[in-house]
Parts: sequence; C-alpha cells; structure tokens
Amino acid sequence: MTELVGQGVERVDGRAKVTGAARYAADNEVSDPLHGFLVMSTIARGEVTQINTRAALAHPGVVQVFTHTTMPRFRTVPGFPYNRTFIPIQDARIHHSGQPVAYVVAETLEQAQEAAALVKIRYRTEKPTARLDDALDEAFLPDAFRERPNEVEHGDAEAAFAQAEVRVQQTYTSPMQHHNPIEPHTTTAVWNDSGLTLYESAQGVMLTRIAVTNAFRDADGNAPDIRIISPYLGGGFGAKGPTYPHTLLTSAVARELRRPVKLVLSRAQMFTSNGHRAEYRHRIRLGATRRGELTAIVGTSTAQVTRIDERIFNTSDSTLNLYTCPNIHVRQMGVRLDLPTSSYMRSPETTGHFGLETALDELSYELGIDPVELRIRNHRTVINPSTGEPYEKHLLECYRAAAKAFGWSRRNPKPGTTRDGDEYVGWGMATETHTYAVNPSQAQIVIGLNGRATVRAATQDIGTGTYTVLTQVAADGLGMPLGHVTTLLGDTTFPNASLSAASATMASVVGPVSNGAEQAREAVIALAVADPRSRLHGVPAENVVAENGDLFARGDRRRRDSYRAVMARHGSEIQVLGSKPNNGGHTFGAVFLEVRIRPRLGGIRVSRVVTAYDLGRVLNRRTAHGQVMGGVTWGIGFALFEHTMVDPNTGRVTNPSLSSYLVPVNADTPKLEVMFVDRPIGDSQALGARGFGETPGTGVPAAISNAIYHATGRRLRDVPFTRDKLL
Repeated sequence: MTELVGQGVERVDGRAKVTGAARYAADNEVSDPLHGFLVMSTIARGEVTQINTRAALAHPGVVQVFTHTTMPRFRTVPGFPYNRTFIPIQDARIHHSGQPVAYVVAETLEQAQEAAALVKIRYRTEKPTARLDDALDEAFLPDAFRERPNEVEHGDAEAAFAQAEVRVQQTYTSPMQHHNPIEPHTTTAVWNDSGLTLYESAQGVMLTRIAVTNAFRDADGNAPDIRIISPYLGGGFGAKGPTYPHTLLTSAVARELRRPVKLVLSRAQMFTSNGHRAEYRHRIRLGATRRGELTAIVGTSTAQVTRIDERIFNTSDSTLNLYTCPNIHVRQMGVRLDLPTSSYMRSPETTGHFGLETALDELSYELGIDPVELRIRNHRTVINPSTGEPYEKHLLECYRAAAKAFGWSRRNPKPGTTRDGDEYVGWGMATETHTYAVNPSQAQIVIGLNGRATVRAATQDIGTGTYTVLTQVAADGLGMPLGHVTTLLGDTTFPNASLSAASATMASVVGPVSNGAEQAREAVIALAVADPRSRLHGVPAENVVAENGDLFARGDRRRRDSYRAVMARHGSEIQVLGSKPNNGGHTFGAVFLEVRIRPRLGGIRVSRVVTAYDLGRVLNRRTAHGQVMGGVTWGIGFALFEHTMVDPNTGRVTNPSLSSYLVPVNADTPKLEVMFVDRPIGDSQALGARGFGETPGTGVPAAISNAIYHATGRRLRDVPFTRDKLL
C-alpha cells in the first residue's frame, strides 16, 4: 500500500471549514450568555482618579460594570504563560494606552458596546515615553528568561573585528508590528458545579489551563477544574500562544454573575491587548578576510520592553548559530517604554536575521564575492548535542537548487544595470532558518467496535494542517484508509500535547501519534492471532501486516481478517497512549527573489520568488507548500507594508485597523516556486521530520533589501521599505 505520509493529501477538515460546520471559539452556543465589552484607557501612563458608571448602568440591558473597585480579586498573580506581570482592573495604575480599565456586561453585544461609551473616566496623567529613539541612552541588559541569556560571547569578537581585513558595520531597524489574525481573540466562560469551561481562541490549550488555574487558586492553593476547548483557530501567528488579561477577567466576571459570559475583542482592542513584535534596532559589525571568511560578528540589538517586565522576544539565534565564525559577541538590550508588553510573533528571529543577511550582502559587495558563494564559504557544520555527530543539514543543496531554478548564474552583479522597459529589476537572496522547539506530548488512539480509529491529543490546528497530517500518520501506522481515522484536537480533556508555537507541533506530536498507532495495530493483531475464529489464528504476530483496514498473513494473503471483524468479535474498544520524546533543532532554506521598481513613483513590486528548504521528511507536500506561501507573504508584509504607528506624545496606536495597518493581499503575492530537500532526519522521532512552519519568510525581508540594492544601488536598512525611503 502506498504510504499516505508525504503525499499532498487534501485537508480532512476542509469541508467543515468551507461549509461552516467548523466551530471556532466564538461560534459555540451556550445557554443564556451575557456579553462583555472592555473600556480601554486613553492615557499611557498615570492612574485612574475617578470612574463614573451611572449612565452605563442605566443603559438598557446592562447587568454590571466592573471597575478596579468592584472587579473580583485574583489571589494568585499569574506567571508564565500569562503575558503580563499585572492583571488590569485590579488597581488604579495605568501602564499603557489601551489597557482595560472597566468591563461592561449586558444582555447583548450591542448594549455592552453602547454602555462602554457612556463610562466616564478621569486620570492623573504622567508623560509617557513611547519611541525607542527617545530612550536609547537608557538601554540595559535584561536578565535571562528561562535560562536563555541575553548576552553570549565566543572568542574575542571586538579584537577580531578591529584586526579584520574587511569590515562592515551598519544599523538595521524595524517598527512595532501586530499579528492581526482574521479571528479576533475571544473567550466564552461557563462555570458550573464541576468548575470552569472556556471556549477560547488559543494556540496552547494546556498552557492556557495552567495560567487560568494559577489565577484562580485560593489561599490554600486549591483551584477549580478548568477545561479549555479550542478545536479550530482562525489564525494566531504567536498572538494566541500566551494567556492575556481578557481571559482571566471574563472568567472572573462569569463566576461573579453566575451566568456564561462571552467576550470578543474588537480589532482596535487587539492592538493593545494581545502582544506584538517590538520595535527593534540591530547594530551589527562583520569582520572578514579578503577571501570572505568571517572572523568576527558583533551584534547588539535593542528592543522595546515595558516598565514592569523585561522579556526579549526577538532572538538572535541565527547570528549565533548560522555561520562559521570563531569570534561572536551578541547582546540583546531592552529599553523601557510606556507601551503594552510585546510577545511572540511568527518567526521571531526575523528582526535580527534581517540585519545579519543584509549585512552579509553588503560584505559580499565589499569583497567582490557573489552573495551565495560568500554564504557557502562560511557554511557551518553543527554538532548535534544529543548524538555528538554532525547535525544533518542540507542547506548547501538548498542554495544550489534554488539558485539554479531562479537562474542566478545569469545575474549581472553591478547594481542599477538591469532594466525592463521603465522598470529597474533587482535580484536578491538570503538564507532562511528557524529554531524549532519540542514539547512533551502524548496521543490517545482508540479502535472502536466498527474497526475505525479515533486520535485524541490536546494540541491545536491553527490553520496549518495539523488535523490532516496527524490523520495521515495514524492511518499509515494502523494500516487503515484515511477515511477510517478521525482526529480530535484542542481540548484539555485529551492527553497532554504541545502548544502550536515555535514550529513545535509536528516535531512534538507526530512521534506520539505514530507510536500510539503502532501499539494499537499490534494490539488488534494480537487479538486476531489468538482468536480461533480468525483465519489468522496461530500466525506469528510479526508475520501479520495491516493494509487498507485489512490484516494479512505475510506471504499468504488468503489468510486474512479485518479491523472491523476483529473488533466486533472482541466486543470492547482498544485504547492506547502513544508517547515518543523528540529533540528540538534548526530548519534551513534559501530564498531568491526578484523586485521591480518604477523610479519615478518609487513603487516596489516583488515579481518572482524561488525557495528551497531542508525540513527533513516532508509529511504533507500540500500543507508544507501552504506554509511557504504564507511565510513568504508574511515576509513581504514585514518588508514593504507592516508598521504599527504610535503617537510619541500620547503612547496611543494611531492605525489600529486593517484599513490603516496594511498587510499583503492576493494582488501583492508573486509567482512562487517551492522545492524541498525531502530527506528524513535520522535522530528525529517525528518520522524524520523537523519543525518547519516559521522558517519560510525569515530571509524574505533581507532578500528584498538586497534585491532593491541590486536594482538601484540604494541600500535600505529600515523596514518597511516605503516609497519615501526610495525616492
């Protein structure tokens, strides 16, 4: 039988999504719900001095207006994975504009929204600082978070840079950016005698349960039973990984009022409530020999943090790990601003990687060495710490394959010399890389009396194809048709499994599903060969194979049985729990692209993209290709469109909507060619696959910058690359 794993199987949840049968968090119907709406602070720093709720309480349908004087108190201040060091509406202090200061509850959403506009608030205001450039002299080195240091040094990078034959030193910057998934953040809280059920838009149902449990512990450490349900997610991109205040507040309000409460954040509220990519500045210095061998990398990044926390989310992994260099010094600095806490955002390395890959392109011109050749000369062989052997890395194949398909050898290296009519044409490239994580995970496989299988795991499908891939893996492991396997996800009553972030889902959960399927198959075969009523009775279990839902004796296919017949005779279902730990690692690739620029208008268009990736074994070509399409489009948005603008005087976001915060649309999406080095990784317990989802796009902003320079001779180092910077 042909293996399902590796094929471009259509999404098993596709019909449910296009017909409306898929239930997203806000779609869940609960009995007699109330609707909540948040009132947000209009100042960035200070405190509330007075709140007048009389008009709001008198509005039709309003049940209650909670303020910092009436909101139920949380006995335990949550830590990780809660994304704030404070819970709002617990005291009068204001830490950022758009902070919740009141919670209105009414019979309908419209009544809650109308009443929220009637809440009158007075503040004592302090002058905020909201722009990185205004406080660079206050930059500091934050403490390590979860044993991840913010300063790493190998060798003597300063001395090596000073002595280098060729040097490049530049600063690269990027603004605050926001995730903006189609589905807004939402919580529906239902309390009953058994505890709390939350219908939540969450990328990690198990982490959400931990955060909510911590928040509701009493003085003796006891907590209610918490169930989180999130079977479908309308996009997250990291925004829905941590737990945010609205979840805790809605849960507390529902318990206080003894009725279910539903809260759906508005688009504008999402700009201050659910994290963002921090404003970022990266000063990088490269030293090299005249042959192009790197001798020094000195990178100092500076990112926005808040006055009450100091976590850095934009990492420098590629600067530390991608290229061979004996002397590296990386510092990740923070600057305290009066803005919301930042968070994970898809491919968090991209901010630092943009600087590294652009600086390498600048170095290639200083040396007169082709950009691809420069990267090849500094290719790094990595030792796998778990095996002591060289890490299986096929990045050089990615360079060769993508360069050939793109036609890189025809490139005229001189900037500004390639024209097509009235357009300047530029070619650029960059390495793509991502550090993926793994998390302890389990998966339950149940074989029912009808001979069909159900997979359960408390991970999520955030739109990337998890339902489909796990169904493929289980079907292959069991020897069943795809249609005989049902996969259920996104419920904390299922076995503990990975959050869907850091490209960890496949790397963490595929192994347990495969292991569980193998156990279940062996259990059914054991029943068959021990049953005198089976035609397989007496056949050694190791000589029985499963194909397409049937069981055969190897070498004698006349001796056969089926899952359905075996289970019907057995009379009770089989349950097994699969588990298989894995190791995190790195995924690699290369992106080559073409830009076209109209000199009189300054318009930039990405017209062609070719990519190649080393992601280990490809589990589903269709979903992997979709990840590349999404990642490349995301990278184009990073480079050309996305920019959260903040008023420096008030700390207020001035473009909190999709009409003014621009993202790429279909018309902006170029022709895309995708190639994979489809080679299983020996030490991967996920059937040879690596974590992949966030790799595409990491190099796209730098490749666009490099292509713009090739087209025009003008180097842009500050994203987004808007017309004013090119004209």
